Amino acid sequence: MFIGRKEELTKLEKLYKTDKFQMPVIYGRRRIGKTALINEFIKGKPAISFTAIESSKNQNLENFSKCIMKFASGRDSDFLPSFGSFQEALEYVFDISRDKRIVLTIDEYPYLAKADATISSVLQSAIDRHKDNSKLFIILCGSSMSFMENQVLGYESPLYGRRTAQFKINPFTFFEIKEYMKPLDYYDTALLYGASGGTPQYFLQYDRNISAKENITDKILDTSSYLFEEPENLLKQEVREAALYNSVITAVAGGSTKLAEIATKISVETSACSNCLKKLISLGIVKKETPFGEKQGRKSLYEVEDNLFRFWYRFIPNNISALENGMTEVIYEKISLQFDTYMGSIFEEICKQYLWIKNRKGELPFVFTSLGRWWGTDSATRTQEEIDIIAADEEKAIFCECKWNNRPIGYEVLKKLIKRSSLVKFEKQYLFLFSKSGFTDECRKVAENSDNITLVTFDEMCEV
Repeated sequence: MFIGRKEELTKLEKLYKTDKFQMPVIYGRRRIGKTALINEFIKGKPAISFTAIESSKNQNLENFSKCIMKFASGRDSDFLPSFGSFQEALEYVFDISRDKRIVLTIDEYPYLAKADATISSVLQSAIDRHKDNSKLFIILCGSSMSFMENQVLGYESPLYGRRTAQFKINPFTFFEIKEYMKPLDYYDTALLYGASGGTPQYFLQYDRNISAKENITDKILDTSSYLFEEPENLLKQEVREAALYNSVITAVAGGSTKLAEIATKISVETSACSNCLKKLISLGIVKKETPFGEKQGRKSLYEVEDNLFRFWYRFIPNNISALENGMTEVIYEKISLQFDTYMGSIFEEICKQYLWIKNRKGELPFVFTSLGRWWGTDSATRTQEEIDIIAADEEKAIFCECKWNNRPIGYEVLKKLIKRSSLVKFEKQYLFLFSKSGFTDECRKVAENSDNITLVTFDEMCEV
């Protein structure tokens, strides 16, 4: 089933209709739906589809040749002729696309470049010779984020300047997922989003006709399920020293957020720990945050970004023995007591997504240009303070507090936000409270009598 990606499809179709040479680059982490997007785009179009493999240059050339000859001959056979080189194969494809729009997709391009270090230069040369008289539409796609950004899009790449568009494919937002997950209610959908995030291959594992409890029990906590094995399997595919990376993620998920803390926790040098974190950031598993409005420095913190990894490393390791002995429902009941706390940062992310939606629609007090979390010291009290979200332009700011619990937000929470907002100076300030469970009468009354306070419930957010 293909869902979403309407904006990407619209842009690809626009490029396709130019009838001129195009080479969009599509990249993003594994399981994110890149290949599904390409397959949806090429439906009904003359297309040569090739996926590189982790094998030799000759094996990839043979496979590439078969894809081309199958397209040219209309036959699917193991006895189709092969080209003598990638240059010869590309020359042929450019030649048959002089007067006809043809799509050539090269998926997992980093594998091809690993098998043949000259392929980018060969492709660059072919593009330079033929782009002005060709209707070829080449799509380069890859899962290695660092390779695609540096070796395809980067300044030092032979292909630099040849791409005509680039698409970094990101996970779906909660608001995109909730449309797919109907008839499941919003609260259960939010919990499932918190458990596995917006990676299509993850949330497509769920059954929309059963509760979040049943889905988490069957699809994550069951040791035979796909999602139970996924974090460790993905790590093994992407890194060599999986045990070291596993320790780093465990430390971050357990509350160690600074580089020195993480390194100490796992007993490694900070340089080695830093390299691991950089790799995990490139994979979209961990993120590095800096207080809003400040440059990266000693205040930067690390957090698990991928929700499946966040959930797995928070709840699975300490309960692995019980889960391996079939106690999935017992463990669900145990960890569910921590869900309100766990969902706190997830809800903050949902609130950020909501603000961006409203911002694009022009439905906020002003159009903000940057958004983030802030933390720092109150010089008057010498206490550490935090603001969940600040959305701002140069002169105006929205300060937000987000609460995911079963109690209505009271005036005391609003009062704290008013105090904290004074720690970050802007000419005009607006206050937003986001709540899973609504607001007390006192809090609502104060907001109604103010021109800069907005109260938003989770149900109201879901109707955006």
